[in-house]
Amino acid sequence: MTVPTMRRSTNTRLPRRSQSRFRRWPLVIRRLGAWAIEISLIVGSALVPYGIGIYARSNFTEAVVPLNPGLVAMEENIARVLAIPVGEKNRIVTPLTNLFWSGALVLPLIVAGSQLYLLARTGQTWPKRWFGLRVVTATGDPPGLGRSVLRETCVKWGMPLGSAYLIWRYSGAFPGLSILGGLAAGLLLAEIFSARFHPQRRAFHDRLAGTYVTDARRTFSPYSRHFQPSQQLRRTFPVQLEMSPSQPELDEDAAIAAIVLTPEKTWPRRSLWIWMRQHPGLTLLVVALAGMASVLGTFVGTQVYIQSQANHRDFKQQNNQTFLELVSRLNPSAASSPAERQGAILALGTLKEPQATQLLVDLLSQEETPLLIDAIQQALVSTGPDSIPYLRRLNQSLRNDLASLQYSNQQAYQLQALRQRATQRAIAKILTIYSGQLHAVDLSRTSLSQSTPEAAQFALVLDQIDLSGIQLRGTTLANASLQRTYFYGPGEDNRLGTFDDWIADLSGADLKDANLSGARLKQVSFQRTNLMRAILDRADLSEAKLIDANLSSARLIGANLHQAVLENASLTGADLANADCSHANFHSARLGQVSALGSQFQFANLSHSNWQGSDLSGADFRQVNLRKADLSSTNLASANLQQAQLQHAKLKNANLSLADLRGADLTGADFQGVDFFTLKPTQPDQFIQTPPTSSAIVKDVNFSKVRNLTAEQITYICENGGRHPNCQL
Repeated sequence: MTVPTMRRSTNTRLPRRSQSRFRRWPLVIRRLGAWAIEISLIVGSALVPYGIGIYARSNFTEAVVPLNPGLVAMEENIARVLAIPVGEKNRIVTPLTNLFWSGALVLPLIVAGSQLYLLARTGQTWPKRWFGLRVVTATGDPPGLGRSVLRETCVKWGMPLGSAYLIWRYSGAFPGLSILGGLAAGLLLAEIFSARFHPQRRAFHDRLAGTYVTDARRTFSPYSRHFQPSQQLRRTFPVQLEMSPSQPELDEDAAIAAIVLTPEKTWPRRSLWIWMRQHPGLTLLVVALAGMASVLGTFVGTQVYIQSQANHRDFKQQNNQTFLELVSRLNPSAASSPAERQGAILALGTLKEPQATQLLVDLLSQEETPLLIDAIQQALVSTGPDSIPYLRRLNQSLRNDLASLQYSNQQAYQLQALRQRATQRAIAKILTIYSGQLHAVDLSRTSLSQSTPEAAQFALVLDQIDLSGIQLRGTTLANASLQRTYFYGPGEDNRLGTFDDWIADLSGADLKDANLSGARLKQVSFQRTNLMRAILDRADLSEAKLIDANLSSARLIGANLHQAVLENASLTGADLANADCSHANFHSARLGQVSALGSQFQFANLSHSNWQGSDLSGADFRQVNLRKADLSSTNLASANLQQAQLQHAKLKNANLSLADLRGADLTGADFQGVDFFTLKPTQPDQFIQTPPTSSAIVKDVNFSKVRNLTAEQITYICENGGRHPNCQL
């Protein structure tokens, strides 16, 4: 008699040390540990190259290239989904940063794909193998690709994360990312721990995908645990179902026999066809009513559509007739009085048709009578924002004409100046009337600066106006008054700090002598913008992009420059008193003769910046980066330089009286002519010198690698607790 052979389990056995380590752990805990490591592997594969890319961007700045377009698109999509601000556009990074950031997108997909492949092929990912777990079907085989994709992407991750996102997005918790993270983590954990409450320890994703998570050391049988046969089956099959104390688990064949022989409860079959056959009269009535309703609805809908189209044609025809009559009055050959022409022009503005707007702009470019020029301006204002593209093009054309006629034909120059003033006034009035409704308007390279010709004086005043989202690249706004004006505002979701915020673009604009006191300029782009002598007192410039901007002699008293980017910017002679410049980036900025009394520069990047002759008394420079900065002849009296990085900085002839240098790194710094203290003025008849009244705090500061120290300076350092090799002599 042949002995039946049993199929050996294909489960991969763990080393004995690993088996003993996890043998005592409950199955749910081991599943949770494997799940946590799987997440860590995917997240780590993204964070590691991303961190290396940030390091490369900060330390290797020789060669720069635009950010990978794929990364830009991915960043915009992520920002849109998570309602976070979109990063800086047109960013310049190093080639290594592009490489590693691209890897941060690709590596997580590779890691996740390899784990999914292993799960489909062997039933084990790397973490599941470490924890001695295996995913199988009811027959004990690996789940295969289809089941693995359904189990992992659709159910295990898709349903909890999708549910968390929908709850977060539409329950009033939007846009709090911490709430979204908490919801996602809670639902994921709940989905994992749902196995704890199932007889066969199957989580919800296992039940939907038809899989089981088992101990990899044991042969799998879906009926080996938690199957309790009924008493009737015990009486019917006493031999197969008899269990002894030495056989704690039910035999697999008996369990299958019990399942097969158990009578299935049948339910009456229901279908629409059977119901219709049982109720023929009611079915006929329902069909007749539905047919009548569809016919009546089609007839009514058709009549409404025909009537609306007829009304639209009549209205269009009436407008066309009115337009033709008004054009005939404006014809140069028509014997119309100036008053009639003025009335026709104003009437054209009420039509609000593209052809009427185009005609008004064409008339403005040719009209010579000042009264009619003003009438055309009023008519264009009546047309509303639709006239701005036409006015912008005419404004640019007139600006070029004025530049060519300035020193040749004065009469033609004055006439063109009148027309230019009309376009400027019309644009300014539309911006005022429709404040907060023109977020997508493009006014790039438009001239809205103050004009001084006697016959065409213009001054732009847009105080407390909402200009958020307007494109003003290359626009001339010299001498404009923009006090407390909003250039940054919430988007369609009416929440600040999300992906759809309206942010104006002032790159390359001319804001010389403009007044922007109290303006909201957060995250606004000012790249290569001219802000010479501009007034920016108490303006919110946090996170603004001021790369290569010209802020010479500008006033920034009490301004908020937190996290602003001012790389290569020029602030020569600017007033930064009491400004908040913490975490700002002033790399290679020119700040000579700056007044920054009491300003905050904590954690700012001031490397390679030039501060010659600046007054920085009382400023807070804690933990700032001043590597290779030029602080020659600066007044740093009472400045806080604790833990500042001053490696190879130039402090020649600087005043450090009462400055706090504790914890500062002074490696290679040049201290030639530095004053550590000031003396009281001596009387003419006083022979004994007064001791210093205000001296720098240098206790425990290492001056061993400082350059150009005099004997007097070393004596002061040693007497006040500083560290220097000569102090030991």
